Amino acid sequence: MTWLRALRETARSGLRVERTRLEPLVALRAAGGVAIVVALSLWLWSPPVAASSAFGAFAAGVATFQRSWRPRPVLALATGAGLAVSTFLGYLAGAHVVLFVVLLAVWAFAAGMAWALGPTTGMVAALTVAVMLVTVTLPTSVLSALQHAALVGVGALVQAALIVVFPIRRWGAQRDALADAFAAEADYARRLRHDPTAPFDPTPLMAARSAAVVTARQARRRPEELHGNRVLAERIRPVLASLADPTVGAAAEGPERDRAREVLAVTATVLDAVARAIRHGGAVRVPEEADVLLRSETPGADLTGAARRSAIRLVSLLSAAVERAEGSGPSDATGTAHLLRPSVGELLPTAVRTVRRQVRWDAPVFRHALRVSAVSAAGYLLGTALPLGHGYWAPLAAVMVMRPDFTQTYERGVARFTGSLVGVALATGITQAAHPGTYTFAALAVVSIGLMYLLMRSGYVVAQACVGAYVVFLLGMGGTQLEQTVRDRVLLTLLGGLLAMAAYAVFPAWETPRLRDRLAEWIEATAGYVAAVMEAHADPSRRRPGAVRRALLDLRAAGAAWDQAVARADAEPVRHRGLSRSAVRDADAALSAVGRVGLVMEAHQPAGDAAPVPEAAVFAAALRKATEAAAGEVRARRAPDWKALRTELGGWPSDPAGDRVVRRGAELLVDTLDELAEALRPRSAGQRHPADGAGRGAAPAGRPGGTPGRGQGEV
Repeated sequence: MTWLRALRETARSGLRVERTRLEPLVALRAAGGVAIVVALSLWLWSPPVAASSAFGAFAAGVATFQRSWRPRPVLALATGAGLAVSTFLGYLAGAHVVLFVVLLAVWAFAAGMAWALGPTTGMVAALTVAVMLVTVTLPTSVLSALQHAALVGVGALVQAALIVVFPIRRWGAQRDALADAFAAEADYARRLRHDPTAPFDPTPLMAARSAAVVTARQARRRPEELHGNRVLAERIRPVLASLADPTVGAAAEGPERDRAREVLAVTATVLDAVARAIRHGGAVRVPEEADVLLRSETPGADLTGAARRSAIRLVSLLSAAVERAEGSGPSDATGTAHLLRPSVGELLPTAVRTVRRQVRWDAPVFRHALRVSAVSAAGYLLGTALPLGHGYWAPLAAVMVMRPDFTQTYERGVARFTGSLVGVALATGITQAAHPGTYTFAALAVVSIGLMYLLMRSGYVVAQACVGAYVVFLLGMGGTQLEQTVRDRVLLTLLGGLLAMAAYAVFPAWETPRLRDRLAEWIEATAGYVAAVMEAHADPSRRRPGAVRRALLDLRAAGAAWDQAVARADAEPVRHRGLSRSAVRDADAALSAVGRVGLVMEAHQPAGDAAPVPEAAVFAAALRKATEAAAGEVRARRAPDWKALRTELGGWPSDPAGDRVVRRGAELLVDTLDELAEALRPRSAGQRHPADGAGRGAAPAGRPGGTPGRGQGEV
């Protein structure tokens, strides 16, 4: 992708308004927190103090809107603590330019490294840099630095208190995550009726798992319908795939296929009903035809063999899901313990190790931290040197648009930059035309931030316009910047945006050259999952509990990293290095099919007293060995060789002991791995790849918008 095309694509996506569900009550509560802090500060102290403390309430409110499963009051308090520390240090060093620039560079570097702990932590850390830049311009003395820092913390405390006193839709985020998982499986069941190898995006299941991680206190208070249902959703998914699969499930045509389609249709209806009940906390309303299936003693009528077993297992899981969604099922229905969130003391060593792993020259987060540090210091010095006044606008704009990767920096950066320009220009124009008083400034600031909270998940440009206006009105309330013109602020904001864009161009961390590493990791994780499933078939009486589950989680993590890498590489203005778009599409589809083989075999895991299949253990060992060599070949830009696996398969008896699923799964696995090798085999200069006919700009099947998808049956 060329630079011009990359800029055009990112600008188009960044300026697009996202139509998502608005939360007016939550926005009103957050804006009310800012209003309370501003009103009390104006009444008890002065406008500068009110402006300082309002930044704490504003940033704490922003933190509570981030996608995080931690309690919202905790997010607000943690944000307030970080803001208070940055404010205190900024006031102490603000009188000395050199000392402040050094402090700013170090603080910005630390904030950049915070992205290693997740986007929510990274966003909050960026806010602490922004507050440090803004608050040092307010008139105060060094002796009052601690007081101002405390007031910033009080703003966050007010937001946390409002969340506790006026709760809105308790456990709403967790309910939505679990409901989305069931809704995704309902859609999957409908698509399987028409396409037995339809793809499935595991993202909702991954989000539901993240939402299910709770503290011990939360586990005691969690609603009954949120207990255990996630594990049921996980177990339903492979059974759906197994029932629809024409190889080991229902026959491709005839009465058996018709019955399978009927069961899948009813399953989708039940799953939708469960999703609605979980999302809104009501009863599960199942239609009569679905209720008949759930109560039927012969749900597998007209089905035989593995398909019949899948139908019976599916109805059992659906009945359990309905009972759990109504809170009437047994508390140990899933036989699993809570996913407990570690305490702060336990989490700190893990966080330190996570950050330390990113301290290397080629790590995207480390390079991002260096960029943020350099741009913050350079922007502040340039803004101070220019005869425009209040030069902190330049580094402020840069810090708030920078992200660890090119795609986010440009997509969100363009939107944030454009919105900030509009907001700053409009607010400055209102200020200079109307000359509002202190209380009018305060009211305008509260209205601006209320609109930002309301539209935060609707459109980046509009939300950032509100933020820009909020900053102007708030500082105007504090009695500063009234002499600065629209042109000055626009020029400084433009300077900050250009610095951010130039920093990534000069010191990039492209994802494109890492595609082969991500693919090799996905190959290893996929083969590890299939090997774990086959080992469970090899000796059912001695299989390790949780081995298949851990392998599946590793596979999902590797698959998500691959998807993210492909999406980022697709938007980067660099030429491919070793993997063309057509090779990415074909490799993606082949590996997804490999994962589907393991998924179908997982749905037919034998009971503990089932007959062992010793050939499966030998094949699983050969698969692990061949995969290790194949991953090295992929990293070395060579096609992997799976001949050893085909040789091993040739030594199997024609009718091994155990279920035919194992033998058939091994055959499909070898065939699919050969397709993967073909996709990665280098082409001669004049040879066209089979997928090249779609054109470079075409979107591959299974994923809209041109981002390579997972192909068939993603796990």
